Amino acid sequence: MEAAMAVKETIETQKVVETPSPAHSGSARMRELTPAQRRAVMFAQQQVLRARAAKKAKDERQAALARMWQEEDAEISKPRSVVRKREIMGDIKEVSLREAIGHVLRDLRTRDRKTLREVSEKAGVSLGYLSEVERGQKEASSELLASISESLGLSTSQMLRLVADYLDSVES
Repeated sequence: MEAAMAVKETIETQKVVETPSPAHSGSARMRELTPAQRRAVMFAQQQVLRARAAKKAKDERQAALARMWQEEDAEISKPRSVVRKREIMGDIKEVSLREAIGHVLRDLRTRDRKTLREVSEKAGVSLGYLSEVERGQKEASSELLASISESLGLSTSQMLRLVADYLDSVES
């Protein structure tokens, strides 16, 4: 058993021993590393492997996100027939102005690939309130709508035109 451990330690030592540079063949770099130095080198190698694995995982996540955005862009660019009215239990439900504003705001935000947090911070409104406005659960004041529109890079009138267009498409 001790012989096997000695062979294993010798092999590990040979792997970890620094290779001498041609200019310093007789220097201290030729000597074996101490056990503490070996542990430090092994730890550093493990850290490098972990960093590479983390970078690979990050790159894969970014690639998946890019693919998702491309698919979403392709879906958005497809010509849509008229947006249909919502049907609930066979009855046709009219879309309220509040819901239309929320729909347009969410559509604008997602097309710009902005998060709720980014828009809420820029507009000066709480994240939860903005989410409720987008879901059509809260009525936003004109000042708040102006702030949200500006954070999305539009004037209030441009945003309201988009809302009017959405309502026209739903009602036709």
